[in-house]
Amino acid sequence: MRFEIYTEEKDDRPVFITGNFNRWNPKDYNYQLTQLDSYNYFIEISDEALPDDIEYKFTKGGWENVELDKYGSITPNRKVKKSVKKISDIVNKWRLNWGPFKDEFFPIAEVISEAFYIPQLDRYRKVWALLPHDYYISNKTYPVLYLQDAQNLFNEGSDFGNWEIDKKLSILSEYGRGDVIIIAIEHGSQNRIKEYIFDNDNVASGSEGKKYIRFIADTLKPFVDENYRTKKDRENTGIGGSSLGALISIYSGFLYPEVYSKLLIFSPSLWVEPNNNFPMMNFRVPFKTKIYLYGGGQEGSKMVKRIRIFEEYLKRWEKKNLFDFEFRTNINPEGTHSEFYWSQEFPRAIEWLFYDNTENPVEVKPQQQSVKN
Repeated sequence: MRFEIYTEEKDDRPVFITGNFNRWNPKDYNYQLTQLDSYNYFIEISDEALPDDIEYKFTKGGWENVELDKYGSITPNRKVKKSVKKISDIVNKWRLNWGPFKDEFFPIAEVISEAFYIPQLDRYRKVWALLPHDYYISNKTYPVLYLQDAQNLFNEGSDFGNWEIDKKLSILSEYGRGDVIIIAIEHGSQNRIKEYIFDNDNVASGSEGKKYIRFIADTLKPFVDENYRTKKDRENTGIGGSSLGALISIYSGFLYPEVYSKLLIFSPSLWVEPNNNFPMMNFRVPFKTKIYLYGGGQEGSKMVKRIRIFEEYLKRWEKKNLFDFEFRTNINPEGTHSEFYWSQEFPRAIEWLFYDNTENPVEVKPQQQSVKN
């Protein structure tokens, strides 16, 4: 069958087709289109590779670069019968690194406190809440994700750039996947390393990670549950971060599995625990825990290797029937240890952790009709 597209929005990115014939892989080089000129592309796919009822979309190499309609809004899956033999489509616009972002779907950013008291450490910290865009006009309750290093998550002007999670949550909301409250805890500047190291004085003299994870579970979470419309159970509670923030989140999940069921672990600093000697709570009935692991191939020779070893470690713990892990690992060969790549991964992690789907938001039908901005 022959698929043809015409698009006036031209750039140097190659075009791919994805659908129910290749498990919705948005960058499958077996399904890259041939470019005829600046505007026209085509691909011919053997009938044996296609189901009778085809669903598909076009991308420029990822869900962050998927096709859009003329208003910059999401499009439903295209559908065609294999018996048609040839179809010609028009693509009006393409996403570029998840953009454009729509103001009406942006989360509401609130400062919970400029100086939230941490009794376990006898110090104060700024804590944020990012609420779904319709939080104050609905009566819904929401799952919660606690994230470290709030300074680098959504505020413009941070030293290292930021994850732009406010923008990414607006994209997820557009697809009906943004009903999550994010609690973002600012790091302690000069105390960051000590607070994010659990118990390793060789790395951080006077490591304070034990007290820090107690603060989130025993002090901050009860406050959040009392003051916001949250789903309080473990099935709807997650924790995560990147680098050292990912490392302390692993400890949080393993020591408080009765609190957290979802771990978002980006580029974890596993060099601190090269033997993966993580303490774990032992319960008679194992808790099921979902772990989204991400690492970049350009983060140093050992990052990907350590993540793979960590995976094997999780499997060994499963065999002991102490935990029931479900994990998904994504390695970006081009990824460096930076906010830009963590930002790209954030929507995929939220989708998998909180919506139990193996697909990305672009496969979800639009929640509303496209409207012109």
